[in-house]
Amino acid sequence: MIENEQVEEIFLVLEDKLEKTVSVLREEFASIRAGRANPHILDKLQVEAYGGMSPLNQLGNVSALDARCLVISPWDKSLLKAIEKAILQSNIGLNPTNDGNVIRLVFPELTEERRKELVKQIKKMGEDAKVAARNIRREAMDALKKMKTSKELSEDAAADCESEVEKSVSKSMEEIEKVVSAKEKELMTV
Repeated sequence: MIENEQVEEIFLVLEDKLEKTVSVLREEFASIRAGRANPHILDKLQVEAYGGMSPLNQLGNVSALDARCLVISPWDKSLLKAIEKAILQSNIGLNPTNDGNVIRLVFPELTEERRKELVKQIKKMGEDAKVAARNIRREAMDALKKMKTSKELSEDAAADCESEVEKSVSKSMEEIEKVVSAKEKELMTV
């Protein structure tokens, strides 16, 4: 690698953006249910409380009772109705059961059809992540081309840098593939 601050900056930005792309994909996958109770599916859930919108995890405890049931214990019992309403409006496909103290979410077994739908969804999310990685590659390549055009980088140095960009992006693409296939395996396991 060439000793050049601009080149180093390009690679730092490239690596950072590629890592973020993969971690965002992992976070999105955490919110997809696989027939097992996973508290992360409620991570993005906003509840109307105290005159504003608050994340559910700031209003109470969310825990897995067993493999198929989540229990939400709000710190303020007066929020039970609001939490129940938020879950119903969230489109996660679960019906909350409110017993006056806690809310239970029972996860039904996934049908084969639903599993296949979810696999399609995660593959599309994986493709979106790959498109993002390609866009990141294009930005890095454009920056290197500008440096080559303005004679800040020699032809050989630019070619070396471009091959390094390709290696980084290929590594990121492989990581995306691994994440997608792991989630697919998880979804298709009965």
